[in-house]
Amino acid sequence: MKKGIIGKKIGMTQIFDEKGNVIPVTVIQAGPCVVVQKKTTEKDGYEAVQLGFAEIKEDKVTKPLKGHFGKANVAYKRYLKEFRLEDCAALNVGDIVKADAFEAGERVDVTGMTKGRGFSGVIKRWGCHRLRMSHGTGPVHRQVGSMGANSDPSRVMKNKKMAGQYGNEKVTTLNLDVVKVDKEKNLLAIKGAVPGSRGGIVYIRNTVK
Repeated sequence: MKKGIIGKKIGMTQIFDEKGNVIPVTVIQAGPCVVVQKKTTEKDGYEAVQLGFAEIKEDKVTKPLKGHFGKANVAYKRYLKEFRLEDCAALNVGDIVKADAFEAGERVDVTGMTKGRGFSGVIKRWGCHRLRMSHGTGPVHRQVGSMGANSDPSRVMKNKKMAGQYGNEKVTTLNLDVVKVDKEKNLLAIKGAVPGSRGGIVYIRNTVK
């Protein structure tokens, strides 16, 4: 990983390119993030930097975290995320990482928590077909249908697609184009949709593919 930053999803809009084509983009407030901790191979066994994002009041910070921020001599942050960057030596504790770390035309991976949809049926959760609406089907038109073989193995097989909790899980969307970078306001316009709702926290890195 060469680049990484923490951001907040602002929402979606559209912009136009030089040829007049409309491009749907997601606007993300990327940073500013401060380097709270730096891990080295000699001390920790690997190289990484821990970034902090979004201010938080002192009375909402736990005592261990107060010592953690005090050791780094940085302001309290609400979100912390560790990035294993290739060139961690270029960053030191207290350095600021902003949206200008990325450039228009680059491709990135965006990780976020999807919208929680609660307990959902198989049609909404997995896209299954409903059963026939004819006589004899009974009041189970939206249920999953057959559970599998009867006498052998006499149980529901593992990973059977059934009703249950839908959403509220960590998802990474790969190979998204950075269309525009606003260095003054720390905004990234990324083509397409990214996981999560408006105001959700996302993690952006250069693409791994």
